[in-house]
Amino acid sequence: MRVITGSARGARLVAPEGLDTRPTSEMAKEAIFSILQNEVGGAAVLDLFAGSGQLGIEALSRGAVRCTFVEQDRRAQAAIRENLRHTRLEENARLVTGDALAYLRMPGETFTLALLDPPYGKGLLEKALPLAAARMAPGGVILCESDRREELPEEAGAFCRMKEYRYGRVKVTVYRLPGE
Repeated sequence: MRVITGSARGARLVAPEGLDTRPTSEMAKEAIFSILQNEVGGAAVLDLFAGSGQLGIEALSRGAVRCTFVEQDRRAQAAIRENLRHTRLEENARLVTGDALAYLRMPGETFTLALLDPPYGKGLLEKALPLAAARMAPGGVILCESDRREELPEEAGAFCRMKEYRYGRVKVTVYRLPGE
């Protein structure tokens, strides 16, 4: 796993041992940032269910102004800390340790880009999407990674499902406000 481009280009990232964290494939990550190429620079990013933190780190490397990583697993939290230190991107990062849904239910910061990549097949996206939508700034984008067979809702709060992309076993779904 490496950072594709930007200030940390080529930096190797670590992932926690075991099967609890499923890192995004290089192909899917390239596709995600191709989709978001005009949204990342200057963005306030939420990396929910962050795992190793690779999506948020890629966003920071590409010019996002800040990223909040939310992760419950202690081994994944350690990987995020190590990856941020290694890429020298920790200054613009915040790690929230705890449950993603509980974090979203609390009042707090808003985001212009939310990256949601929960464990597959547990119904977490359906629960997280409306909560994430409530934390988005006007003009924001929510991007979800899921199993290609998982059917996601048409709407998440005021956000609408705009486009779906398939990359092998992975589906990437983009939500935006109507008319944007």
